[in-house]
Amino acid sequence: MTKMIHSYWAYIVLLILIFAVVNAIIGLSSKKEFKPKDLRISLFALITSHIQLIIGFIAFYTSNFYTTMRSVGMGEVMKNSELRKPLIEHPLMIIIAIVLITIGFSKHKKKTTDSAKFKTITIFYGIALLLILGMIPWGLWFSN
Repeated sequence: MTKMIHSYWAYIVLLILIFAVVNAIIGLSSKKEFKPKDLRISLFALITSHIQLIIGFIAFYTSNFYTTMRSVGMGEVMKNSELRKPLIEHPLMIIIAIVLITIGFSKHKKKTTDSAKFKTITIFYGIALLLILGMIPWGLWFSN
């Protein structure tokens, strides 16, 4: 059940994160004023991604993959790409992506110009989005 929640919540996170990145790109390119609506969009992306991280931790520690890792050991996991991706690569890169979102949100608040705020969100959230898209285990995701 946790895996199902993690998978469905991921759709929400992706949609909101894409929306936040597109909103920031539009704001940057059209030299718009950074309004409270823009702050809320990026904050909502931050919050949903952090909720996804918590759900992901729960899913990770209750998964069959984790049980397998405990039984075969880390050395075997690192040799097996089918185990390495869900147990090492996916969690690590997603954590990095969420750290980037957190840093981007924090840094944008310190910027004094609207374009600098949009640029910061665009860069940090955009890189995080690319990392997340690259690390989604698509085969497992669509096998639910």
